[in-house]
Amino acid sequence: MILDQGVCTDFSIARRKEWLECNGLGGFASSTISGCNTRRYHGLLVAATRPPVGRVVLLSKLEETLVLDGRRFELGTNQYPGALYPEGYRCQVEFRLDPFPTSVFRVGDVEIEKTVFMAHGENTTVVRYRLAGRAGARLELRPLTAFRDYHGLTHSNPALDASVASGAGWVSFQPYPGLPRLYLNHSRAAVLPAGAWYYRFQYEEERERGLDWEEDLFCPCALAFDLALGEATVVASTEIRPASGAAEIGERERARRAALVQGWEDSDPLVRDLVGAADSFIVRRGDLRTIIAGYPWFTDWGRDTMIALPGLAVVPRRYEEAGEILLAFVAHLDRGMLPNRFPDGGEAPEYNTVDATLWFFQAVYALVRASGCYEFAGAHLYGALLDIIRWHFEGTRHNIKAAEDGLLDSGEPGVQLTWMDARVGERVVTPRAGRPVEVQALWYNALRIAEHLAHRFGDPESERRHARGAARARRSFNLQFWNEEAGCLYDCIQGETRDASIRPNQIFAVSLPFSMLSKEKMRAVVDVVTRELLTPFGLRSLSPRDPAYVGTYAGPPERRDAAYHQGTVWAWLLGPYLAARVRAAGGTVRARREARALLEPIRAHLQDAGLGSISEIFDGDAPHSPKGCIAQAWSVGEILRAAVVDLKL
Repeated sequence: MILDQGVCTDFSIARRKEWLECNGLGGFASSTISGCNTRRYHGLLVAATRPPVGRVVLLSKLEETLVLDGRRFELGTNQYPGALYPEGYRCQVEFRLDPFPTSVFRVGDVEIEKTVFMAHGENTTVVRYRLAGRAGARLELRPLTAFRDYHGLTHSNPALDASVASGAGWVSFQPYPGLPRLYLNHSRAAVLPAGAWYYRFQYEEERERGLDWEEDLFCPCALAFDLALGEATVVASTEIRPASGAAEIGERERARRAALVQGWEDSDPLVRDLVGAADSFIVRRGDLRTIIAGYPWFTDWGRDTMIALPGLAVVPRRYEEAGEILLAFVAHLDRGMLPNRFPDGGEAPEYNTVDATLWFFQAVYALVRASGCYEFAGAHLYGALLDIIRWHFEGTRHNIKAAEDGLLDSGEPGVQLTWMDARVGERVVTPRAGRPVEVQALWYNALRIAEHLAHRFGDPESERRHARGAARARRSFNLQFWNEEAGCLYDCIQGETRDASIRPNQIFAVSLPFSMLSKEKMRAVVDVVTRELLTPFGLRSLSPRDPAYVGTYAGPPERRDAAYHQGTVWAWLLGPYLAARVRAAGGTVRARREARALLEPIRAHLQDAGLGSISEIFDGDAPHSPKGCIAQAWSVGEILRAAVVDLKL
């Protein structure tokens, strides 16, 4: 991906294009292509101190000055109250991902190239500068540090310890106890004293999100490089990591990423790009793996992990890692439920969904069908699946229990159990207690998958029991959920109340492997969803014709939360929509061809917002601006899965 000078020097465009480097631990580096940090989450080293959580922003950025014949040229860009200073973006002639984020600046006849990448499996970021067009120049770097939780902001304070330690090829700084020491490993730099606060950096994205948006950063020292001696390299790390090894780190990481797409060379470019993008979400959790739900602020969530896993790990044939992810969550199975969230602070997992555990069945089924690893599933997962179903029949937390008619009830006051889980204070924005439509589709599929596995493992009693349960659920679902007037499914049933809101949740009754609907009803559901909810980037969460529809996701948290599932477009829903569309049309060549055309806006989106990835959400109203996380696991996973499995790209 290459962005030219016209893009780089238009700050209104450049500030909204963000790059992301990840380290496989949950840590990352990220900023805009302009070099101006616009989020509290931006930084050159955001370390995961308790992988994949415990994230702290250690090194926010490097202020860069190129000295030519005694003249000083600033390469950085910052927003301060009322001003952009300096304006280094005006000197930028190119930005590219090759695969590392690389910025090229031109000053007169001199070009300087800056490349950033992370070492996989380490809290280590490498920043390299290479000069072209002149024998020598001087580069001064001033590290600006934050040393704070990645959700917070820091301000000047007397508690900071400004002392700097140094050794051969490194300096280090640990301003507060309890946070890691930051090592700035360097290539032949002169270390100059500094010890100064830089005040009132402004983060425009935080302002737009209605949050605090000013921060002070501390510069402990400066590093001066004579570029006549070669490249200038800084290795920012939580350990001593000699800068002489930076090239090897880069070569190893380049080779690792090339291996990820090996075997996909003849595939559609979108598929290759998404296979590469998938890697950033798969990270370590102890000795196993998990999936980061989204960058820059989410950690690993149960629901997101199970939805994203087929696309992120199964489609790219990362079967062993897929198994490790499943085992990581099964280890926390409790009362027939998987955790939905592991808190940042290391507290007990949270069990507060009705659907995360049911999505687990989908993840297992995708893995065994693609890889044939039934032996692994039988040894490590089958017992857990049976235990989950037993608990759901007997009853577990939050009044989750299968009713006599075979459908699954759930819900209690004040608790949002489905993926539409937003609240504003004590107000539940999308109350869906009772029988949400997608939960019934997932429950039916869980029973059918258990039936399939029981047959495979020679367990006839379980096979018959689950078959009976599935048949009962199917009969009841068709009797209760079909909305004859609207020609589609009710969104939720609670007692005698039927919610006729046109939402995307009904698409799962068509898209999941086992459907309870006739072909005629499948087509009707797809027609309604297409007409009311489809946009270029996914499905709206509510029809624009609904009085409760909110078309723009913007403003302070309470306003954004009120819009989150009330019209906002979710990219991940494009995956099940494409699957349902093809299925309802009979899986014909024509149906696939028409569905493939719907991916063209996603191709273009890879060069917007989070470069090379897919955003979490978009505004419901045109032009459907990207919002939320710049890189979302289930957005990438579901669109990749649909492209390969359903559209045969």
